[in-house]
Amino acid sequence: MNIAVVGTGYVGLVAGACFAETGNDVICVDINQSKVDALNGGEIPIFEPGLEDLVKSNAKAKRLTFTTSIKDAVHASEIIFIAVGTPQDEDSSADLTHVLAVARAIGENMNGPKFVVDKSTVPVGTADLVKAEIEKVSKFPVEVISNPEFLKEGAAIDDFLRPDRVVVGVASEKSAAVMRELYAPFVRTNNPILVMDIRSAEMTKYAANAMLALRVSFMNEIANLCENSGADISKVRVGIGTDSRIGMSFIFPGIGYGGSCFPKDVQALIRTGKDHGVDLRIARSVEEVNKSQKMLMVHKIKEHFGENKVRGKTFAMWGLAFKPKTDDVREAPALAICSELVKLGARVKAFDPEANGTFKEKFGEHSQIEYCESNYDAVRGADALIVCTEWNAFRQPNFKKIKAELVSPVIFDGRNIYEVADMRAHGFTYYSVGRPAVTW
Repeated sequence: MNIAVVGTGYVGLVAGACFAETGNDVICVDINQSKVDALNGGEIPIFEPGLEDLVKSNAKAKRLTFTTSIKDAVHASEIIFIAVGTPQDEDSSADLTHVLAVARAIGENMNGPKFVVDKSTVPVGTADLVKAEIEKVSKFPVEVISNPEFLKEGAAIDDFLRPDRVVVGVASEKSAAVMRELYAPFVRTNNPILVMDIRSAEMTKYAANAMLALRVSFMNEIANLCENSGADISKVRVGIGTDSRIGMSFIFPGIGYGGSCFPKDVQALIRTGKDHGVDLRIARSVEEVNKSQKMLMVHKIKEHFGENKVRGKTFAMWGLAFKPKTDDVREAPALAICSELVKLGARVKAFDPEANGTFKEKFGEHSQIEYCESNYDAVRGADALIVCTEWNAFRQPNFKKIKAELVSPVIFDGRNIYEVADMRAHGFTYYSVGRPAVTW
């Protein structure tokens, strides 16, 4: 098939590369000329395992190209994916400015019937708006399809090439047949292509992310209760996770969720509820719990050092991305923690295997923040270590070296990557989430 993907961000670039991998001819469009030039030169703007190799191999095979010309892409394609950003608006709703601008540009450049697919995360009813925008300026027939993405950053290529399901919202059997054909190579193990009405598909994306966010926030609340009641969340997690009705996914306690999806999608779902006269109380609670959870380690730091004695202290921070295997720092707990520590007058020596640059870009230059070249550089001369992201490289460090480099042997573990007994044996004062503290 001939496919255009408008938007070369995280979703668009992954989708374009993966569609090309199965033999389709894909044109990716972006308005940023320097970004397009970089992609044509083999430079990938985001860190995602496996993506660079996929882009380069398909570009070399001439199945994947990049351009700023939406006209050329629309003219050459049967199916056009809209994969531009839907940032959060001031009222927490999804800002559809970019989506509708692309829809209008598609309409202005149509040279025949087209299938236009909403790949961006959009609220219920967006497909109707996209169709109306196209029909304002085009005489050609168009079918708009909803095809939400369910990609996990750090595992996006595998998620796309081997999805557990594909959700497709259509208004006709003709659209359904086209999408079944397009996705057939990805579901050869008989994972389902779920064809439904458009509005149900649009809602499915928000409902799925809100459900996963709910599990995270619920476990964080239980972890806080465990800590105050003398229970151990690591044992409770196994106790409930082995129940087949619950399972082990998304029940790891920590310092809250971040990223491009959960925070924005939960808030957008709440806003959608308000627009339709439904108060989504559980979703509101999920958001409130997550916001407060990001400050958990700051509270522990204040309790350990004293409310007014954080000023002048230096903290090593391991992990800046919101999760491992990505350089994405959007809504990352490290941002909230770092911001609060700076306000309190502390210094931060930060390190992340991939996200130093994106964190610095997001947070901005600051005299109280130093970006280090290794995790051990970060702990040198620091008063304590804070673990914010559970990168594998942090799981089995040289604890003797850490202890020697720190001014005082104190660790605040926001991801529970170390065992309490091991920290006690190494002589650390150790604080984690939902488990007994080690103090001396």
